[in-house]
Amino acid sequence: MAKAKLAKSPWMLHYDGSSCNGCDIEVLACTTPKYDIERFGIINTGDPFQADILLITGGVNHQSESVIRQIYSQMPEPKVVVAVGICACTGGVFKDCYNIKGGIDTVIPVDVYVPGCAARPQAIIDGVVKALAALQQKREAWAGRRRGEA
Repeated sequence: MAKAKLAKSPWMLHYDGSSCNGCDIEVLACTTPKYDIERFGIINTGDPFQADILLITGGVNHQSESVIRQIYSQMPEPKVVVAVGICACTGGVFKDCYNIKGGIDTVIPVDVYVPGCAARPQAIIDGVVKALAALQQKREAWAGRRRGEA
């Protein structure tokens, strides 16, 4: 039996927590015709109220912590978070710095980790595809809860 497809194209919001921009450049490369992340139906947005996937690069510092929490809270349920790059996953080489709290999971729940310094476009796309599967599972569970199922 074939798996059900997503009812709508997932919208992705990219946020740079505090990165060196190495991963951000690779995320942007994913949107170019060479890698073309849009072939999976992904629509890039700047509006958290429309986003299904939050893709974050960089670690969490004291200035970005409240912004990350706010963006996450503005996203509608169900939602998934993708941490891109070793800084977003663990804090990376900056994890022992006075201003870095660590990876994204110190602030919000993360569904998919994409390690690398900088993460390669192929790995980012693989992480987003895994996020699509997680999003589908969350949508099914969320729809079941709305219908009153277990």
